[in-house]
Amino acid sequence: MLRWVQPMVCGVGIIAVVSPAFGLTTDELIARLKAAGYSQIREVRSGKITTYRAVRSGKDVSLLVDSFGKFMELP
Repeated sequence: MLRWVQPMVCGVGIIAVVSPAFGLTTDELIARLKAAGYSQIREVRSGKITTYRAVRSGKDVSLLVDSFGKFMELP
């Protein structure tokens, strides 16, 4: 059963990237990221998919943002 759940969770993350953060404006999202310690935040668009690049603790990272404005670093 775990094999079935894992791909489904990954799929949800990908869908979230395709959809913009409906509840937040870009400025609100950037403010949240800055409050979490990110700097040099920039939007990266590739077709319909939007991700974010930023710097945290001197390290360049990619961020996945869902439709609720929650975010996580991509490996």
